[in-house]
Amino acid sequence: MNTLENVREALPAWARDQRLNLDAVLAEGGALSPTDRWGVAVAVAAARPTVPLLAALVAEARLKMGAAAEPAIEDGLAAASLMAMNNVFYRFRHMIGKPVYSEKPARLRMNRLAKPATTKAGFELMALAVSAVNGCEACVKAHETVVLEGGLSEDHVHEAVRIAAVVQAVATALESSRAVPAPVAEPALAPA
Repeated sequence: MNTLENVREALPAWARDQRLNLDAVLAEGGALSPTDRWGVAVAVAAARPTVPLLAALVAEARLKMGAAAEPAIEDGLAAASLMAMNNVFYRFRHMIGKPVYSEKPARLRMNRLAKPATTKAGFELMALAVSAVNGCEACVKAHETVVLEGGLSEDHVHEAVRIAAVVQAVATALESSRAVPAPVAEPALAPA
C-alpha cells in the first residue's frame, strides 16, 4: 500500500529537503482547514500524476479526516482535471496576446467550478494551486481574486502555493530517482 511514509523513504538522499518540507506543509495548523490542505495536495499530485505520491496523499487524507476526506479528494481530482484543460487554453490566450482569440467564446464546460463538493473558495484555491504549478498567469490571477472574494485571505493563498510547490518538488524527486537510480557501490577489495 502507498503511504506517505513509503514516499518519504523512496526519496533519495539528495531530496532530504523535500522530505522535511512535505511534513511541514501537511502538518496540522496554519491558515488552511484540513479539507483545503488535503484538497490542494491531492489536486497538485493529480495534476502531475506520480501514482505513488497521489495514492499516498489520498490514503493519508482518508486516514486523517475519515469520511470527511472524500469531498476534498473528489474536488482535488476535479480541479486537476479542469485546470489541465483551462491552463492550456487560457495560457495560450495570454501568451499569444491577440484580442481575436480572447473575443472568441471558450465553449469549455466548467460546471464543477460552480458546484464543488467542498466550498466554492476551497475549490478555487485548489484550482489556483494547480494553475501555479502549470504556470498559467491568467488562471492564477482569476482564481486568486475569487478566493479572496470568497472570504479566504492571502495567508490561505500563500499556504496553498507552498503545498503546491512542495508536492511538485516531491513528484519531481520521485520521478527523477526512478529514472536515474543511485549507483551500485563497488565491493571493497580485500587487502593484498
